[in-house]
Amino acid sequence: PTGICTYEHVVSPVAHDEICAKSVEVRGLKTLVSDIEIPCSFGPAYEGERVRGADLFCQMGGGKSQCTELCKMADMNDIEDGKVEIIGNDIGDLKEGDTPPLGIYVQVAGREFQTDFEPIIERQIHHLINYIQGVMHIGQRDISWIRVGKAAVEKGFTLKDIGVVLHAKFHQDFGNILDKVQITLYTKKKDVDDLTKRARAEYKKRDERVENMKDEDVETYYSCTLCQSFAPNHVCSVSPERTGLCGAYNWMDCKASFEINPTGPNQPIEKGECVDPVLGQWKGVNEFVNKASRGAVTHYNFYSMVIDPMTTCGCCECIAAMLPSCNGVMTVSRDYTGETPCGMKFTTLAGVMGGGASSPGFVGHSKFNITQGKFIVGDGGLSRMVWMPKILKEEIKERIDKRGKEIGVPDLYDMIADETVGITEEEIMPWLEEKGHPALKMDPLIG
Repeated sequence: PTGICTYEHVVSPVAHDEICAKSVEVRGLKTLVSDIEIPCSFGPAYEGERVRGADLFCQMGGGKSQCTELCKMADMNDIEDGKVEIIGNDIGDLKEGDTPPLGIYVQVAGREFQTDFEPIIERQIHHLINYIQGVMHIGQRDISWIRVGKAAVEKGFTLKDIGVVLHAKFHQDFGNILDKVQITLYTKKKDVDDLTKRARAEYKKRDERVENMKDEDVETYYSCTLCQSFAPNHVCSVSPERTGLCGAYNWMDCKASFEINPTGPNQPIEKGECVDPVLGQWKGVNEFVNKASRGAVTHYNFYSMVIDPMTTCGCCECIAAMLPSCNGVMTVSRDYTGETPCGMKFTTLAGVMGGGASSPGFVGHSKFNITQGKFIVGDGGLSRMVWMPKILKEEIKERIDKRGKEIGVPDLYDMIADETVGITEEEIMPWLEEKGHPALKMDPLIG
């Protein structure tokens, strides 16, 4: 063996139209796309740009339709590098105001690629789409939201351009671990629903990797600053028992992200001296957050939403809010568009406290985090939960039942009110009293 080629033997037979691609693979050459050919301007300068209602041509997701993203590892022989396929209608087939579903399926192959890297690549979709002038992306996983402006459409923007951008940037930014990228975009409802079902099963597997880990088991947490283009002061700190509030990254994902991109948005944070074990505050975390937020945030607590909670960005899966009259808390997920007992819908809550501030009485979090051991444990934990939308409650029923048994409230699921019970504190209070909700007997949440 000489080490010149990936395979130290003759590769044959090879079809004539596949010789170039096979030669690149055998020699271990890396593809570098220097010119991203799309009709719109492209670059970090456009990240954080908003597409307002008056400028909107169409949108996917955001409660109007389903928008899902999934990245999966593939075999080198199963995908074609640079192939971007649209299955269904493209932008040119739509009219102004349309809200089609969208599924973005990224397949990646590489000799150095591992399944642990899938969520890292998948999460890059957020800021890379935001690099396109006139296109706005919020959220992740199966709650993504893409808004396309009229100006972008007038320049000739199509959904294929999303695939072109992702292919080029994945090679530029992660060429050390991947060799091929193929992207399929679905706009037919059945195809998107099928992808979403598969994606949710994958998300569940990823989340469960940290199921048995405890914050006390590690001395290093990880930061995530991917969302600072929209929330400049926001610094997400990810621990084993507090997944990223977007729901896309857990502690294992951030660790893998740092390994493949040591200068990226996921940096190690040495916990250092414990300042408050009940509220979850560490000296090392405070120092990192102060520096990463450029002095805007000096400290915050991991385990409390009442006292100096963690900052929140607009990509969070859920937002929890205090309900003083019920001596408890509620949470609302992005996919619920109705009213809530705190008097604000999800979109209003996100606008009020999703810009990177620490807002006592409110905190952003992931769906998975609701049933993790340290969820607002400084305020009483999951026993404080008195309301959540039915769609969220049913989605995490098994985990609520399991966590309820662990904390000595096996009937907790049936004690949590939803919109069918009421959407004000006054409406849900009789229900809570009838069910004997534990929050009513706990110490006052404030005061």
